[in-house]
Amino acid sequence: MAAKKTPRPARAKKSTAPQGALQNAWAQTLAAIHNAQAEAEKQIHLLLKKNKLDAKDAAGVVAHLRTRLDKERKAALKQLESQAGKLQHRLDKERKAVSKLVDDAVRNALAAVNIPSREEVVTLSRKVDELSRKIDGMKRR
Repeated sequence: MAAKKTPRPARAKKSTAPQGALQNAWAQTLAAIHNAQAEAEKQIHLLLKKNKLDAKDAAGVVAHLRTRLDKERKAALKQLESQAGKLQHRLDKERKAVSKLVDDAVRNALAAVNIPSREEVVTLSRKVDELSRKIDGMKRR
């Protein structure tokens, strides 16, 4: 008997964004689970015909298989959620590191061309205001 080819799961378009990658992975996982379930049911029907099993035995096998597939699906979902959480944590950490590098680079570039930072301007403004008050106080005497 010639083996029939089973259709491959449809591949979603790849995305460069982490969310798109997760959606792509999830879609592929669901497609694989669906195809595995369909293939298992097909094999069960073939076994039933070949071994001449009754409907009650078949129902028991299908129920057992469905329970096992649900258990595997839940485990896969849990693993995917865990990996998504780890990825989110890493993205936050990397974003903060890149932000700090950019801030340092801008600060160094401004210092290289003698442009004061916001903190330096605020400090100088405060000192000028303080000196102005002192001068006004001396004028009044």
